[in-house]
Amino acid sequence: MDPVTQVALGASIGGVVLGRRLGRKAVLIGAVLGTLPDLDVVIDYGDAVADITEHRGFSHSLFVLSGLATLLALLAARFAPPRDIAFRRWWAFFGLCLVTHPLLDALTTYGTQLWWPLDVRPSAWPIVFIIDPLYTLPLLVGIGVALVGGNGRRGPAWGLALSTAYLVFAVGAKTLVEQRLEPVLVGHGLAEAPRLVQPTPFNTLLWRVTVVDGDRQYETLLGLFDGDRAPELETYSRGAELEPVALASRRGARLDWFAGPFLRYEVRELDGRETLVATDLRLGFPGFHPFSFTLAIRDGGDWQPLDVPQQVPAPARSNRDALARLGARILNPEASLCTSAFVASRWVVSRPGWC
Repeated sequence: MDPVTQVALGASIGGVVLGRRLGRKAVLIGAVLGTLPDLDVVIDYGDAVADITEHRGFSHSLFVLSGLATLLALLAARFAPPRDIAFRRWWAFFGLCLVTHPLLDALTTYGTQLWWPLDVRPSAWPIVFIIDPLYTLPLLVGIGVALVGGNGRRGPAWGLALSTAYLVFAVGAKTLVEQRLEPVLVGHGLAEAPRLVQPTPFNTLLWRVTVVDGDRQYETLLGLFDGDRAPELETYSRGAELEPVALASRRGARLDWFAGPFLRYEVRELDGRETLVATDLRLGFPGFHPFSFTLAIRDGGDWQPLDVPQQVPAPARSNRDALARLGARILNPEASLCTSAFVASRWVVSRPGWC
């Protein structure tokens, strides 16, 4: 989630656990703890692929953060001026402020390495977009009440209750969307294909569905207000014939571990050379994917893996029209929104009849 949300969550947790005892201090300390795991962004891991795949790694590990919480609780119980706060209360304060950060991140599409250093894919159960005002605002109001009124617990408790209720609503919304999606995928022979169902930007009313089957990528949008309208799939090529070349490189294999199979491969002419580029299809929106990486080059011969992959800048284009049409689509299933309208035609295999 965005930094403001993580600060607000940490502050709210801090206020709920120790606000009655420490007042505003609990809220402020919780805010610092809530943003602490994201300080790994200042680490340079050597190249663009490593930077994105190592983020939300050790600093988001439940093992590491539990150990850090234990250390901080021991220090606080020994040296903090309030002598009547038990160790277990300090541990709950530090532990919850720290651990809720990666747990919330795991509810977004990006994924979080909760079990680092175990060699498992990042955990992701996307039910909220990385920025969602309806989740964040109750937390901000609650901590605002705490800071102004001096009661460090009541405001954060109400804010946390409302934001948690919103997450419960998001789970219900996603469940409903998946139930409506299932017969559509069965009808297309895609029942067993890898799928990703995630909310569209800033809301949990309209959901983006991505399904990958071999060289085909399927996209559709499903809204809670769509009624009986059956979703139709737009079909794209994802350049799977280039996948063996990508996986032959160390960074290509790492990117596949991080995002596979939701990757598209293509050959671009960059700096006068044929360059293999991989794009993460999970993040962003068709036509607006922000993360593309160079993996290999060739000059008329075989592909040569790059020692230091680079991130390819996203095309300079305005997304205002796309966001406006996306907003209209949330409440109105008749509002035409074909994701293929924003994608280069060479990738489009088929469009629904209404596109």
